[in-house]
Amino acid sequence: MELLPALSGHFGDRPDAVRVGDRAMSWADLAGAAGALADRIAGAPAVAVTATASFETIVTVLAGLAAGVPVVPVPPDSGPMEREHILRDAGAALVEGVDLAARGSYTAGGPGDATALILYTSGTTGAPKGVLLRRDAIAAGLDGLADAWDWTAGDTLVHGLPLYHVHGLVLGVLGALRTGSRLVHTVRPRPEAYAAARGSLYFGVPTVWHRVASDPASARALAPARLLVSGSAALPVPVFTKLRELTGHEPVERYGMTETLITVAARADGERRPGQVGRPIAGVQTRLVGEDGAPAPHDGESVGELQVRGATLFSGYLNRPDATAAAFAEDGWFRTGDVATIGPDGWHRIVGRSSTDLIKSGGYRIGAGEVENALLAHPAVREAAVVGAPHDDLGQEIVAYVVADGVTADELIGFVADQLSVHKRPRQVRFLPELPRNGMGKVQKQLL
Repeated sequence: MELLPALSGHFGDRPDAVRVGDRAMSWADLAGAAGALADRIAGAPAVAVTATASFETIVTVLAGLAAGVPVVPVPPDSGPMEREHILRDAGAALVEGVDLAARGSYTAGGPGDATALILYTSGTTGAPKGVLLRRDAIAAGLDGLADAWDWTAGDTLVHGLPLYHVHGLVLGVLGALRTGSRLVHTVRPRPEAYAAARGSLYFGVPTVWHRVASDPASARALAPARLLVSGSAALPVPVFTKLRELTGHEPVERYGMTETLITVAARADGERRPGQVGRPIAGVQTRLVGEDGAPAPHDGESVGELQVRGATLFSGYLNRPDATAAAFAEDGWFRTGDVATIGPDGWHRIVGRSSTDLIKSGGYRIGAGEVENALLAHPAVREAAVVGAPHDDLGQEIVAYVVADGVTADELIGFVADQLSVHKRPRQVRFLPELPRNGMGKVQKQLL
C-alpha cells in the first residue's frame, strides 16, 4: 500500500475530509494542491515549513512526500538562533506562498527507504538534532496503531496538537490520510472545541486532558466518542479518574519518541491501566537493561533503561554519525534513555527520563511520576513536578515543585508520606505560579 492512500482516491472523496479551524478541504483538493507544490520543489535536497496549524503546513508536507523531498517542520515559536540552526543543518529552503487553490497531479512519492521527514529534537542536551524518518517507518507505525486502536475510515479524528511533532503531524495528520478517517484539527486544543467537533477518536496530551477534565460540560460532550488517546507525557492518575467519571471513557495511553515513533500502546479492545502504556505494537520489540548492562526482570517492579527495535525506528541523526552510533547498543537496539518497568504480562510503565525522573535517594530508586501522582491527588494541588537534587547524605533528595493554593509544604510532605513509602516523600516543596512547559505541554524539568 502507498503511504497515504486517501490522496489517491482509495477511500473515495468527501468535501470535508480534512478540517482545520473553520476551513475544510476534500482529499482531492489536498492532493491537487500538494501536486502543484510538488512540481515547484522537485529536486530540492530538503524543504522547510513554518509548521503552523494550517492547510499551508499540511500541503507542504504532502508536497514533499509526493516529490520525494524531505520536509523539515519548523516550530513557529522557535527563536532566530534555533531556526537558523535547523535550516542550515538540514540544508533546507523555507517554503512560503503556498497556493491552496493551485492544482497539479499528485503522485505517491518515493521508495520506502527514502527520508520523508526530518524532525528536530528539543535540544535539551545541546543543539537540536535532525531525526531522519523513513516512509516505511511511518507506514509501519501508523499500521501498528491502526491495529491497536481499531482505527478505520469510519472514524473522525479530532485534535488540536502542534504540527511539528510526531503526535500532531505523523499520527494526527498522516495517520488520518493513511486510514481514511476524517480529520478535524481544532487549531488550539480547547475543551469547547473538542466538544463541538463530535469526533469518534480524540488525541491529546496530559495538559489538554487536564483542561478537558476541568470543564465538565465539554468533557461530558465526549461521551459518544469511541476512544480518547493520551500521550507525549504520563497522564496523571487523577486526570485519568476524572475523565472516566465525566466521559465514561478510560483513556488509552501510549509511548514513543521522535526517534522511534509510537512503539507501545494500550489497545482499544483491551483494558486500560492508569499510569501504564500497554504493550508493544505489531512489528516492535522492547527490552529492559539494568545499570550493569544485564537484562532487568519483567516483574513490574524492577526498573531499567527501555530499549527498542523494530520497523518504526529512525535511520539516524542528520550529519551526526557519532550521535547515531551512541544511540544504539552494540547489538542494534535503540537506547531510549527512558526508564521503565515491564510486568510479567508485558505491560509497560514509563518511570521517565533516566536523567531527570529516576531519583536515587538513600539507596532507593524512586520514580518521579509516582510522587507526582501522589501530590496531584491532594485537592489543593493543580500541577506538580518532582526532581532529584544533590544531597550530601542521601545522594539525591526529592524536591517537589507545585502549583497549589491553601496548603503548606509540610502538609504536602505528610500527605505523600501517608500514601507512599516514607522514603518517597519530598524533602522540599517549592511553590510556583506555573510549571515551565514546552509546546507539547511537557514539563521542562531541566529549568527547575
